[in-house]
Amino acid sequence: MARPKSRSQDHGGIQEFHQQLAEYKMYELRLIYKYFRDDLICIVESLSTQRLLTELRSRTRLKAENYATMKEDLGVTKYSKRLVQDIFEEGREAVIGFWQSLYALHKDHPHPNLTGILKELIHTGHTLVQQILLDKYGHQLSPELKESQKEHKQHLLKKTQNLVENKPPGSTQEVQHFYISERFVKLIVVSTDHFRQRSQNELVETGEKHERYLKKPRDELKHLYFNRLFHWCHEAQCVPCSVMVSGVPGIGKTTLMQKFVYDWVTGKLYQRFAFVFFFKFRELNRLDKVSLETMILQQYPYLQRQLGNILGDPAKLLFIFDGLDESTRQMDFSSNKVCSNSKQVEDPIMIVGCLLKQSLLKGCSVLMTSRPTNLATINTDVFQRITEIMGFFLWERQTYFENFFKNKIISEKAFHYVQENETLYTFCYIPSYCWIICTVLASYYKVQPTNTDQLVLILPKTVTQLFVTFIANILSNHSLDKNGARELMTSIGWMAEHGVMNHFIVFDERDLGSFKVDSASQLLSSFMMESDQPPNVTFTFLHLTLQEFFAALVHYLDYCPEKLQKSLAKSQSFKDCRGEVFVRFLCGLSDVSTKAVLKPYLGQFSSQSSEQVIKWLQSRLPELDHLNSNTWDKRKALNLLTYFFESKNKALGLEIPGSKRKLDFTGFHLSPLDCTVLSFILESCRKTEELNLSRCLIANEGLERLAPNLHTVVDLRLCNNDLTDSSCPLLASAVKSNKFLRTLDLSGNQLEGPHFCDLVTTLSSPTCRIEELKLCNAGLTDKSTSSLSLLISENNFLKKLDLSDNKVEGPHFSELMRALSSTDCSIEDMHVKCNILQEMDVYHLATNIRHNQSLRKLDLSGNKLVGSYFNDLITALSCPTCKIEELMIYFNTFSEKERKSLKDLEGRRPGLKIFV
Repeated sequence: MARPKSRSQDHGGIQEFHQQLAEYKMYELRLIYKYFRDDLICIVESLSTQRLLTELRSRTRLKAENYATMKEDLGVTKYSKRLVQDIFEEGREAVIGFWQSLYALHKDHPHPNLTGILKELIHTGHTLVQQILLDKYGHQLSPELKESQKEHKQHLLKKTQNLVENKPPGSTQEVQHFYISERFVKLIVVSTDHFRQRSQNELVETGEKHERYLKKPRDELKHLYFNRLFHWCHEAQCVPCSVMVSGVPGIGKTTLMQKFVYDWVTGKLYQRFAFVFFFKFRELNRLDKVSLETMILQQYPYLQRQLGNILGDPAKLLFIFDGLDESTRQMDFSSNKVCSNSKQVEDPIMIVGCLLKQSLLKGCSVLMTSRPTNLATINTDVFQRITEIMGFFLWERQTYFENFFKNKIISEKAFHYVQENETLYTFCYIPSYCWIICTVLASYYKVQPTNTDQLVLILPKTVTQLFVTFIANILSNHSLDKNGARELMTSIGWMAEHGVMNHFIVFDERDLGSFKVDSASQLLSSFMMESDQPPNVTFTFLHLTLQEFFAALVHYLDYCPEKLQKSLAKSQSFKDCRGEVFVRFLCGLSDVSTKAVLKPYLGQFSSQSSEQVIKWLQSRLPELDHLNSNTWDKRKALNLLTYFFESKNKALGLEIPGSKRKLDFTGFHLSPLDCTVLSFILESCRKTEELNLSRCLIANEGLERLAPNLHTVVDLRLCNNDLTDSSCPLLASAVKSNKFLRTLDLSGNQLEGPHFCDLVTTLSSPTCRIEELKLCNAGLTDKSTSSLSLLISENNFLKKLDLSDNKVEGPHFSELMRALSSTDCSIEDMHVKCNILQEMDVYHLATNIRHNQSLRKLDLSGNKLVGSYFNDLITALSCPTCKIEELMIYFNTFSEKERKSLKDLEGRRPGLKIFV
């Protein structure tokens, strides 16, 4: 293990760093500063304002005191941008001083972006300036190549300058086109490798991971900016040639690639690449064996005369391959077969692999996109940088709603509704999902633009209800009769189902023909998008989730028990969990009220389908009786409970979780969405013997979703969940209405504060029948002992109280001890270990335990029991009125005389056991 740097070593490092910076000319410093500007803003946002300004004050002439209150006045982002810009305008000394300040702060504030840029700056030296200039101005090319490049950029400009936006369902307006530079929204890109093991559907898992990212401190998030994809990667210790950008369907991978090419064409990005070639895997699927040159010329025939010269300098080339998940061929990097010649005819997927492995056009760069699930099945070591698009963060979601609705009042109401609905909100990080949600909500708010209770009741609450409403809105604006609409929806449904079960999302004319889908139908264009030109037209659903919805819906329109059973079985066999959302929709559609919205447009739905899905759910119930410590088992159990949640079938809840009625998710991280699901299950069960959510990190947000239905639990364990004093009112409300509660474990949280007494007051109520309360390591101090003493003296059902690992010593500890001697006290087992009790505390303890008629077990381990009051404790334990049978006093240093006193005490008191 490397030794930590001493202060002198740190000072030496800063001096070396300063020397490197001093060697740069001013224009070079400006180039570097501009290049890292986005990173610097992100870093300043995360740093302590006081620490940063203190460093700047000592290293620059900047008037740091002017910025002390600016953060509060402007907000963190505007303040950070202002500071970074002001330093830039101050000149050379300020810029160098700023860099030195960041270097000095890095040891105590190792922000991942700061680590990355410092290592890049130190490692690359003057070559960084050369790369920045190369990216800005490009290479010197021959007149012929320059002319070919100009023609190539003009061709790509036409293809990339416009963004196509789908029209809302039922709208008479045409598909809209916008300039990409105006409509492109910056998406957060982070480093990742989490696709290695997936325990649930990628959309759900990424959404929950996204919410965890939002809760992390800013200094734990590593943002990777667009202009840095092909710059120094300190994890790989190289400038990467191969980069993977992953992301769930609809997150914006293709749009990001389009913006990448557009920025290259317009000279804003990576001019080091003389030529950029953009391919989609869905287009490569149509190719038989070809050569790389043929692949290029099929898309860019005007390059034919210069192609040999272009390919002759691979370091100046970038190949972009979009949508690995859409490839019909498996990428295999273990193959020994090598393609080393651009004229060699091979399978297109092999040519792509050889470009990545650098056996073909060594030195070229490759940028690829894929869904995360596909990366789990290939050797990703070939990529030197792997990133993931995280989509919209909170403020970007709000902006999207504002832009969509145009009306501030309605956009705020719609966004507030979605925020309150964790099921829908979890998916709002995906731009295309935001579009679907906004489209559905718009139909309600246009008709009833008020925030009434009636409106809230009819708004969609589950993902199934969201998509049912989405489809109903489309059907309501088309002239097809029920039979015509049903026929088309059935055809589309079976095609969608075939795609889900066989893992493909791109369809062509042959697919539509085989499933008798009318490609000329206007209704079809409301669900699917066309790509390319005849005869190579392809079709994809507006969103993968819409395809999964149609795949489930068709089983209710065209019921076949054998097909349904086969699909249920097959969907559960997928290792990448891609069938999970499909099954959620199947279960959601089993609810009569949910699918009733579609009945006016499609006619009757099969009741046999609902019955078969419900029976299938019932057959899965025994799995809940076998939860163990395995994370996978708990995720499978939660997935199963989510099916029940979508079904809205509370009658089924009476059978959950089997005869034991126990749910144990110890040590498994539960998202707010998981807590929403569990809350529904608890409500359905009416009474749950045990709910163990220890170390599930639910925090206050998860507790808010659980609290309304915790009144059904007998044994409730919520330890180590980042709960605070602000959680206590929620807990108090849950306890107040709970007639069953017997055990409550809140250990490992930080509950001290003004609201803690609210919880204790509720626990002291005559209606509370709690028998065991565990508050170990709950951050309690002497301030809490007054309310705890009330609990001991007034609740005569309480048998066990554990206050271990707190700091309850102090002036009010005597009140707690006096409560023990109350005639109403029923405490039999009390733990006060490791509470730093002082001698006077021991005195109050000794004075009162002699009068307690119920106390049988007392744990005082880890306290300082030796001293002048030790004999008082011995005397109290010797008293005939003292009923204690077990005394634990581990972790004490007793003298020989004190040990003898304890042994004599055991001899005098038959039945008393002392554990030293």
